[in-house]
Amino acid sequence: MKRQISKAIIIMASATVIIFSCKKENSQNQGTSKKSQDTELMTSPKQSDPFNLDIDLVGAENSDGTIKFRQDPDPEKIITLDVKIHHLQANHEYQLQRAVDQTIDGNCTGTAWLTLGLGLTPQSIFTNGGGNGKQELWRDVSVAPTGAVFDIHFRIIDAIDGSIVMTSGCYQYTVR
Repeated sequence: MKRQISKAIIIMASATVIIFSCKKENSQNQGTSKKSQDTELMTSPKQSDPFNLDIDLVGAENSDGTIKFRQDPDPEKIITLDVKIHHLQANHEYQLQRAVDQTIDGNCTGTAWLTLGLGLTPQSIFTNGGGNGKQELWRDVSVAPTGAVFDIHFRIIDAIDGSIVMTSGCYQYTVR
């Protein structure tokens, strides 16, 4: 009887290990496939904070980037955008743009692209000799009413020829 119980415990433990290791492998594969999928087919990312977004940018040939989109709970309604880009053309100039739409459905259809910068002044992001760059940008959204919700997406463009080099998925942002 003890032998049968021990055998059952071993089988259950083995099954649990197999199940959890498959889930881990599956989530790792999803992260890898996200990088390799065509930027036009990016899906809406999951987020838990509607005021502060962690935006992933994906481009061709391993280029990628991130935007830490933060709105502190201050009355000025200033959004800071900490932008980092990687694996682009060395010693080159790029710009961050965003488009919004008010149809809140997780499907970013807005095409009115605004170049972001230091307030209303567009600011370029310059890459170093390794093709990496970073820039802290900001935007004043005090004209938007508190609680306003937008679908928003981003792209990095070549500042010289305007070509799109990276894009983001669709995010939902709420004005604090």
